Amino acid sequence: MLERPDAYRLMEKMQTALEQEEALREHFYEVVEENRKMEFINGEIVFHSPVKKRHNSATLYLAMIFETYAFSHDLGYVGVEKIMISLTRNDYEPDICFFREEVASQFAEDQMQFPAPDFVVEVLSPSTEKHDRETKLVDYAAHGILEYWIVDPNRQTVEQYVLEGEFYELVFKSTEGTIHCHQMTGLAFPVAAIFDRKVNQQVVRNL
Repeated sequence: MLERPDAYRLMEKMQTALEQEEALREHFYEVVEENRKMEFINGEIVFHSPVKKRHNSATLYLAMIFETYAFSHDLGYVGVEKIMISLTRNDYEPDICFFREEVASQFAEDQMQFPAPDFVVEVLSPSTEKHDRETKLVDYAAHGILEYWIVDPNRQTVEQYVLEGEFYELVFKSTEGTIHCHQMTGLAFPVAAIFDRKVNQQVVRNL
C-alpha cells in the first residue's frame, strides 16, 4: 500500500468505512438477542439458522467431555453456543470455547461479552463453513487463541489447529484415532466420541 501514490486517499476511505462499521457494531450491541445466535463479522450482522440434529449432537457431546474434564480438574470455564467473544473488529458466538481458570475467575455472573478464549471449537454447517474456515481461522490466530478445532459433523471429521507464532498449524485431521487437547492438559479421547453417543458416554464415565 505504501508504494501506491494514492495511499493517503485509500487510508481516508478506509477510515471512513471503519467509522461507519463501528456505528453498525454499536447498533448490533443494541439489537443482539439472548435467544438468537447473532455475530458481527467484518461489518455485517450475521444471523444463524437453527442447526441440524447432527450439528447439535456433536456440539453437545464435545461440551460434555470438556465440561466434565475441566470441572474435575479445576481448569477453567467452558462456554457453549451463546458466549459472545468480542475481538478487535468482530464479535463471535463460537459453538464451544474454553477460558483458563486465571481468566474465568474474573468473570461476573451477568457478563455478556468476553475476551478471546484459549480454545475454540466451531462445528461446521453449510451457512457458516466459509467464515469458520477463512475469517475466523485468521481472526482467532491474530488474537492469540491458542487452539482451534473445526468439526465437520457430515464427514465426521475433526481438524485441530495449534497456534505457532502468528499462524495456526494443522496438527491433526482425522475421522478416527485419538485426539489430544493441548489446552486441557492430559485430555485425550477417540474422535468417535464426538459423533457416537455410546462412545461419548463411555469417555465421560471414565473422566
